[in-house]
Amino acid sequence: MGRRSERLSKQGMLAGDGSGEGDVIQVVSRAFDVLRCFEGHEARLGNLEISNRCGLPRSTVSRLTHTLTRMGQLVYLPRDQKYRIGPSAVAMSSSMMKGLQLRNLIRQRLADVAEQLPGTVGFVIPDRFHLVYFEFARSASALGLHEVTGSRISMASTAAGAAYTAALQPEIGDALIAEMEREVPDSAKLLKPRIEANRQFLREHGYVVTCGLWSPHINGLAVPLWSPQYQTVVVVTIGLLAAMYDEERLHREVAPLMIELGRAVGGLLEGAEGDFLNSRLERKPIAVAVHNNNKPITSEGVNDLEAGTRRARSARSVRARDGRR
Repeated sequence: MGRRSERLSKQGMLAGDGSGEGDVIQVVSRAFDVLRCFEGHEARLGNLEISNRCGLPRSTVSRLTHTLTRMGQLVYLPRDQKYRIGPSAVAMSSSMMKGLQLRNLIRQRLADVAEQLPGTVGFVIPDRFHLVYFEFARSASALGLHEVTGSRISMASTAAGAAYTAALQPEIGDALIAEMEREVPDSAKLLKPRIEANRQFLREHGYVVTCGLWSPHINGLAVPLWSPQYQTVVVVTIGLLAAMYDEERLHREVAPLMIELGRAVGGLLEGAEGDFLNSRLERKPIAVAVHNNNKPITSEGVNDLEAGTRRARSARSVRARDGRR
């Protein structure tokens, strides 16, 4: 029993481990694939559109949407002959989003950085081959990047995705890329050649940078964290106009703020592990990290965490596995 729980928890790191397909009830997996197609509450999709989006036969989609409608997860709109997210799905997601104080505190931390940098700052969580914005904050002067809560971004073409995959234990990250090669080969081709360099940079600096990958006009920087609640890596990230923030400026000016943001959000996650309303969740001003020769220096009190290990760990920072404890 313990070994099975260990395996399932480890597979959860990459939200779909191909090596564990024997443990997955396929119809449940496909039902969630259908629900993932509805990215917004107002999205309206027919069976053909759902079939094209999730790569399932239309007959299979028809059976799944019928069942999901009877469960209240979807609602059928006769006039449009399409579906939209149903009340049961909304209620379930609302119940999962309890602990609004924690979310508000995370949002405030993101806003602290957004007040200092003209970009979009986000806190994202993994969902198969994508990452989803759990919270975000945007500078009033931000241009070029307009993600909102619930937006899904590619794992292969963003700084957040680069940081997430680099922070995974190597065998977990390699398994994820292998699954991507089977299901989304174009994404795998984009991510695979860069993952070793990303791991090395994360070990040395505590963050990952991508320039012009998602868009030629956007550069990004991301810091991975360990979430005790979900036993997985989550990420704080920022996107900025490339014309204003080239790679050198990202390292020099943006990295210290984002590393400090990672510490702050990590502390909130760690304190909220047992109680979202814990009195320890206090807001403190974000300070710029001390750096030397434009290289951020982490404080001695910050753990260098091995992503993917099974022991409980601090959420304050995550670096790719390098043998340190």
